[in-house]
Amino acid sequence: MPISDTVRIHLKNRPYTLEALHNGIVNFSALARVIQAELRIKSHHAVKAALIRYAEELMKNRIENERRALSVLSENRITLLDGMFVTISTKRFEIENEAEIKLGRYYVYLTKRSVIKSLPQRDKKELVKTHSDCSVIVISSEPHLENVPGVIALLTAILAEQNINVIELISCYTETILVINREDALKTYEIFFSIVKSNANL
Repeated sequence: MPISDTVRIHLKNRPYTLEALHNGIVNFSALARVIQAELRIKSHHAVKAALIRYAEELMKNRIENERRALSVLSENRITLLDGMFVTISTKRFEIENEAEIKLGRYYVYLTKRSVIKSLPQRDKKELVKTHSDCSVIVISSEPHLENVPGVIALLTAILAEQNINVIELISCYTETILVINREDALKTYEIFFSIVKSNANL
């Protein structure tokens, strides 16, 4: 197997190193020495050359993927639902909700506090976990969202950089639902709105 292919396969299991290569913040000589020792390759120059070529491809692909993802995001419609509850239950309830999902043996509901409070006591015993005082960002996209890789990853990465935690993430067809803490709601909405606005002409 060519050294370049060996190096690429080796790096696929190192997400942090790949991220550094994506961003062009790697000391190629130092990294080449590490990989050279790990893979027992004799030629330092060959490993370094493979790293440089791979990094160039990664950066080029990342730029193109981000451009395509931002283009899709510019078409989004954003809705903010405030004061929501995320409730996880072992039993299915016939209750008013914004979303109901079955995952394995659990049911997840996005609903209002008043709905949960009105449940009979026997049903409340079926509740596994409840996140109170949440806000829900509903992102409605065009159908070709499913054909563009990296859109959801870009969204969550942007939020992570702003120290905003996503409690739950649900994505189905054109609808993406992000559940966040209520205190982060306005900041999150402003971030998404700025993305849509700044990329409207892509």
